[in-house]
Amino acid sequence: MEEKKKKVVNTTITRNTGDFSQGTENIYETVAVLTKRANQIAAEEKRELHNKIDDFKSNNDTVDEMYENREQIEIVRRYEMQPKPTLEATEEYLEGQIYFRNPAKNSLEEKQAEAIDEEIKQVEG
Repeated sequence: MEEKKKKVVNTTITRNTGDFSQGTENIYETVAVLTKRANQIAAEEKRELHNKIDDFKSNNDTVDEMYENREQIEIVRRYEMQPKPTLEATEEYLEGQIYFRNPAKNSLEEKQAEAIDEEIKQVEG
């Protein structure tokens, strides 16, 4: 696992819902952003865990099997002790570390800007 990850509190914290609607101006859109980011984090962690566990796979049964199982158990426990992806995504969002955009909203804003430009041209022309 990457050691550069920031320490995230692994407990429940009461949050101000107003903080969540600042970037998107819509709390439901923020929840969608957080959900997508949490899914990305979970997939990344799952991939890392499987890569580490795959290192222990062998076709031979050896005497060291118990030792290898202990190492696997330690790796799995370390992943289980990590904060949940939703907590990490929430912390990233509140710190402004998540980039997101809404293409539907952007195209609507562009259409509105074009309509305003048309009206200005008609009034001037």
